[in-house]
Amino acid sequence: MKTFMEKVYTVVAKIPRGKTMTYREVARRAGNPRAYRAAGNILNKNRSPLVPCHRVVRSDGDPGGFARGRKKKIMILKREGAI
Repeated sequence: MKTFMEKVYTVVAKIPRGKTMTYREVARRAGNPRAYRAAGNILNKNRSPLVPCHRVVRSDGDPGGFARGRKKKIMILKREGAI
């Protein structure tokens, strides 16, 4: 059985270029709708290029945090056409 972390990575890996998903939606699709903070903490530790964690944003539309810096996240999302 997959851990919650593995499920989060699987969900996020499927977000297509130019699209975003909220932390809440990621948590819901990973099987625990109330664990959106946990999903955010998991993604903050991600270093795999196969998991595009920059495509996950806050429910209010704000880009939120990013391990490589908020400005870098916004730059990547703009380049991909997501914002």
